[in-house]
Amino acid sequence: MKGKWIAVIGSGALAIGFAVAGASFADTDDTEVKNGTIRIEKQTEAEFPSMAKISMDQAVERALASVQGQILKAELADENGFLVYDVEVVSAAKAIMEVKVDAGSGKVLAMERDTMNDEDHQSGKQEGDRDHRD
Repeated sequence: MKGKWIAVIGSGALAIGFAVAGASFADTDDTEVKNGTIRIEKQTEAEFPSMAKISMDQAVERALASVQGQILKAELADENGFLVYDVEVVSAAKAIMEVKVDAGSGKVLAMERDTMNDEDHQSGKQEGDRDHRD
């Protein structure tokens, strides 16, 4: 009887552990920037570099710490009203991952697979290419 209670309690603790771990992973796998430390209001893109608190090299390091691979491109961008580094990383599996790094704190705010670039690459299209139909 005592063994049954231990099994029941152990199973409950295990289920709670998985739920907490799942919630933690869900927080780090956000695909949309919801906040940041540097607010963009009326600034132009030319003002972005002087507003950033971390360098592009630091942002690239943070992105590579989240997704191992090679950098495809990195740029400062306005994402939902916040200044972020938009870093594209090509993973070992040849997936293009878009990593949003806060330009003020260096925190990774969002990460997602860039499916648009994957589809363009597979179809042989490059940015700026257009379909020419007669």
